[in-house]
Amino acid sequence: MAKPLILVTNDDGITAPGLRALIRFMKEIGDVVVVAPDSPQSGMGHAITIDNTLYIKKITVDPKDGALAEYSCSGTPADCVKLGLRELLDRKPDLCVSGINHGSNSSINVIYSGTMSAAIEAGIEGIPAIGFSLCDYGWNANFEPGKEAIQQIVRQAIVQGIPKGVVLNVNIPKTDSDTPMGIKVCRQARANWKEEFDKRTSPNGKEYYWLTGEFELLDNGEDTDEFALSKGYISIVPTQFDLTAYHAIQQLNTWKLNA
Repeated sequence: MAKPLILVTNDDGITAPGLRALIRFMKEIGDVVVVAPDSPQSGMGHAITIDNTLYIKKITVDPKDGALAEYSCSGTPADCVKLGLRELLDRKPDLCVSGINHGSNSSINVIYSGTMSAAIEAGIEGIPAIGFSLCDYGWNANFEPGKEAIQQIVRQAIVQGIPKGVVLNVNIPKTDSDTPMGIKVCRQARANWKEEFDKRTSPNGKEYYWLTGEFELLDNGEDTDEFALSKGYISIVPTQFDLTAYHAIQQLNTWKLNA
């Protein structure tokens, strides 16, 4: 029986330790092809390149990682998936996995995440997709404690399938133990970023701004991703790319609007 074909991508760049770990984890499950940005693309959301050229280069970062092929892309995470599906793969992948991101993509962070946007782009194309993130921003973060759970989730996604129109957002807590407490399926916590702009002056006297901010959790629910992560559990949030607020349609239809 043929192994499943797994497309691996990320937003931290093709040399990021989290991506290299995910490649190694996936090669134990299927055949792996990598298409990832040639430089960090964190916070790019679902941006695509429409006013510039795109370049692809076939490379090998580390032969021991075991990918069938690796490509670095000059574009965004969403560009990587588009090019992978349209230009580089000779058949439709059975699964797309994105990550492992260096840092959390739980709660409202999913909106800004290049990691999740790459997975969502695959989902739009009808490819079952999962974004993985570790709640540790360190470049030398330890990804091994999440290996067993990541592989378990991926195997279940391949065997059971992911509901149509749904992409999984998986966040792994930073833990000092060998493994997380377990896995919980959750809803996205309500939260926001209290943002500020630090006004600075460059050496040549030009003013510029640097974005800073503080994460504000606005949700006390015990069924959220933030709660699960705070207790040492891996969170799985089923996300969708249909942004329609169906519950609001009836109310809007009461507005006095000229047809």
